[in-house]
Amino acid sequence: MTDLAERLRAERTRAGLSQTALAGDDFSPSYVSLIEAGRRVPTDGALKVLAERLGTTADYLRHGDKAPSEERARLEIGFARLALANGAAEEARDRLLALDLSTIASRHHAEALEALASAYDALGQLEETVGVLEPLLARARSERRVLDSATLATSLVVAYHDAGDLGRSIELGESVLAEVEAQGARGTDEHLRLAATILWSYVERGDLLYATHRAAELIRIADEHGTMRGRGSIYWNASLVAEGRGDVAEARRLTERALAYLSEGAASRDVPRLRLHYAWLVLRSDPPEPRLALDQLEQARAALELVGSEIDLARCMFEAGRAHLLLGDPTKAEELAHAGLERLGAEAVLDTCNGRMLLGDAHAARGDIERAQEAYGWAAEMLGMMTAGRESATVWRALGDRLLEHGDLAGAVRAYDSALEEAGIRRTAQPVRQPEGTVATSGGTSVS
Repeated sequence: MTDLAERLRAERTRAGLSQTALAGDDFSPSYVSLIEAGRRVPTDGALKVLAERLGTTADYLRHGDKAPSEERARLEIGFARLALANGAAEEARDRLLALDLSTIASRHHAEALEALASAYDALGQLEETVGVLEPLLARARSERRVLDSATLATSLVVAYHDAGDLGRSIELGESVLAEVEAQGARGTDEHLRLAATILWSYVERGDLLYATHRAAELIRIADEHGTMRGRGSIYWNASLVAEGRGDVAEARRLTERALAYLSEGAASRDVPRLRLHYAWLVLRSDPPEPRLALDQLEQARAALELVGSEIDLARCMFEAGRAHLLLGDPTKAEELAHAGLERLGAEAVLDTCNGRMLLGDAHAARGDIERAQEAYGWAAEMLGMMTAGRESATVWRALGDRLLEHGDLAGAVRAYDSALEEAGIRRTAQPVRQPEGTVATSGGTSVS
C-alpha cells in the first residue's frame, strides 16, 4: 500500500494534477487523498481509471518497475537499441512496432518512439521518421523542455532537408531555435547543433549571403561557449557555406578543424559523416584528389555500416563513383550509382537526384550522350519542382557542359537557359518574332 501510495502521488505530481483534478467526477478528492496516505486500497476498476488519467498503467501503479509489462517493455527497448548499434535497423524497427505502448507507463513512450525514429531514419524511411518525431517535438515544446526540443528539431530539420522540403526544414528549425534562445540555452551543444544544421538547408536553398552571416555569428558563439562537440558542428556546417560560395580551400580548412574537434569526443555518427563530407570537398578541389577521397570514404563506409543510415551509405557510394570517374573508370562509377540508388527510398529526393547526376556523368564519360541527357533531365526536372533552385541550376549547368562537349550546341543553350531560370535570373526581354510570311533583311526592314 505504501509503494502504491507513493507512486500515485509521484505520477500525479509529474502530470501536474491536483487531487481534485485527478478525482474528477468519478471519485471524491478525499478518496484520492486516502489512497495517497496509504489508508485506502483502490479497487482494480478505480486504479485503472486513475492510471488512464495519469497517462500510465494500473500495472505500473500497483507493481512499479517490477510489473511484468514494464520489464518486458524495457527489455524490448534495450534489444532494439542494441540492434540499432549493431546496424540491424530493420530488426530494431520490428521489435519497437510490436511493442504495445498502452501496456506500459508513459515515461517509457518517448524512449521507445525516439528509438523507432532512429530505426526509420537508418532505413531511409523519411516519411515515417517525420511521423514519429513531429508529435514528440510538439509534446517537448508544450512542456518547455527546450534541450529535448532542440535535439528532436535537429533530427527533423535533417529529415525534411533529405526529403527536399527545405522550406519546412528552415521554418521548423528557426521556430524551435528561437524558443531555445528565449529560455537561456544559447551556446549549449543542443542549441549549436540545431543552428548549424539549419545552415545546411539555407545553403541548399541558395541563401548564401544570410548563411555566411549566420555561420560567422555561430563560430563566435561556439568559440566563446561551445564544447568540442558544439564547435565541431558549427565548423562542419560553416564549411558547407564556404563551399556554397565557391571557396573550396576554406571549406576544406573548416572541415579539417571540425574533424579535429569531433574526433576528441565519444564515437558517434558525426565523424564518419564528416569524413564523407571531406571526401566530397577533396573531389571538388583544384586539382581533385580522388585517391585521398577514396581513403576517407572507405573509413567512413566502415563506420557507417554500423551506425549510419541507408542515405549515408548511398552518399558514400555516389562520391566513390565520382572518384572512380576521375580515375578513368566509368564502369565502376555506373555500378556504384546503381548500388546507391537501390538503397534510397522514394522520399530521399535530393539524394536520388545526386545519384542520377552521377549516372549521367558515367554515361557521358563513355560517350552515351542520349542516356546521359535522360539521367540529367530527370534530376533537373525533379529538382525544379522543389525549393532547391540552386541544386537544380547546378544540374542544368552540368547537363549544358556535357551537351557542349558532345557538339549539341542547341541543347547546351537550352540547358544553360534553364540553369539561369532556376538560379533566379530571368530573361530581360522576349526574343523578337518576325511577322508570319516575312523575311528579315540585313538593314532591319522586312519584305513579303
